[in-house]
Amino acid sequence: MTNLRVGIGIDRHPFKEGRKLVLGGIEIDFFLGLDGHSDADVLSHAIIDSLLGAASLEDIGSHFPETNEWKDVSSLKLLEKTIQLLKDHGWQIVNIDAIVVTGLIRLSQYRDQMIENLSRTIGIPKDCVGIKFKSSNGLGFESQEGISATAVSLISRNSSN
Repeated sequence: MTNLRVGIGIDRHPFKEGRKLVLGGIEIDFFLGLDGHSDADVLSHAIIDSLLGAASLEDIGSHFPETNEWKDVSSLKLLEKTIQLLKDHGWQIVNIDAIVVTGLIRLSQYRDQMIENLSRTIGIPKDCVGIKFKSSNGLGFESQEGISATAVSLISRNSSN
């Protein structure tokens, strides 16, 4: 059995009026939010799925179904529970790399806050969290309808396992 594993996660949510826009646990100043059962934080959701996939622990919907328990919950809470699940299975997180795609809003001014927030939540150094932002170049869903995120994670077996 290998001591290193890689996982990938992808998420996307459409814009919705009357909701806050949250990415990486940071509230973004924008007139639209994202539609979803929780806070619809696509960045955190993609990270969660990448971690669960790397550890072969199914996906975000398996652990956090669309029930009242998870309605409007902060995705950072879901991320914290995911990290504990990985720890319970003998895994530690090495690094995270993610891309957020949207054509309607520039997000680079929030990068440092997101990295700080995710680093603290995940429990890894800031230089082990990478976040990039891409425009959609006027193409597809992300150009006007919503935001997507893709994340890759590297995890390792705890030395005691």
